[in-house]
Amino acid sequence: MAVQECRERGTAATVACGTAARELGLKPREFELAVQLGHVRTVSVSAGGRPRVAREEIERLRSGAGFPESLRNRLWAVGTAEAAQLMGVSPARFARLARAGCFAPVRFYVNRYRAVVWHYLAADLVEFADANPELLSGRTDPALRMELEERDDQRARSWRARRLGQLTVLTADPWERAAAVAAVLAPDQLADAVPDPYERAYLSLLRPDLAGIRTDSAAARDVIERVTLAADADEIGRHRERLARALATARAARPAPKPDGYVPVLRPSAEPVPAPAPAPVPGQEQREEEREAQAAVEPAAPAGLRGWLRRLRRIA
Repeated sequence: MAVQECRERGTAATVACGTAARELGLKPREFELAVQLGHVRTVSVSAGGRPRVAREEIERLRSGAGFPESLRNRLWAVGTAEAAQLMGVSPARFARLARAGCFAPVRFYVNRYRAVVWHYLAADLVEFADANPELLSGRTDPALRMELEERDDQRARSWRARRLGQLTVLTADPWERAAAVAAVLAPDQLADAVPDPYERAYLSLLRPDLAGIRTDSAAARDVIERVTLAADADEIGRHRERLARALATARAARPAPKPDGYVPVLRPSAEPVPAPAPAPVPGQEQREEEREAQAAVEPAAPAGLRGWLRRLRRIA
């Protein structure tokens, strides 16, 4: 009864995200971005429930200077054409700076031609322009121009770095932080980095949706996957190191949930040498036969990770 009363009080002191967006004068995508950037703090009232926004958080934002324009200005995201106009440069010069990773995109979407369309925070562009006026007009230094043009396109990589930074700040749970890092690794890379299948299953259970894009198109999903997953060996190595540190912290806090009696399978570094068979014990063969006969009439335990993961989801 006391737990139920606490939940009711917690729900009364919070509102759904849709309600919070309307009261803050934000469109759904603006509100989503505000949460990602940490401008609007959400809370969890119940385990597994949708995040909500505290009434006091809404009042804090509404009482801020210049509300609502000040909040919406911090969330102003622009595409390439508007960004170039904002910085006072040509679209070609802006694209060169963006591909070189001079500023990180804040979000993206896939258009009807299956091309990635990047958006940038206007505040980031203004800050970069104020700090680097020499890159915005006149002839760019030839050495710097060559360096910028020869760099691989850094937009997806810088977006991933920014997104992981957002996710790790928004949660204090060590396993959720590890799951965020694991989300940018392809399945084969993750399997190599995390040999324990139940730890991988737990990371998958907590895996965040990095892009937040819903689509029924398989081709669009392939494009989104290319953006969200680490590409080159250097980036993959950095994320694997980061994941190893995050897992060490998570394991120290609590182990990943595993079925009773589970023994982790460790990868052997060399071909194992078989141990000599123990000497038979009188009556042992009869007891083995009895155990096998009993097991034949008992229901078998659910096998495989999928069944265990479904049960874990129902519990969560």
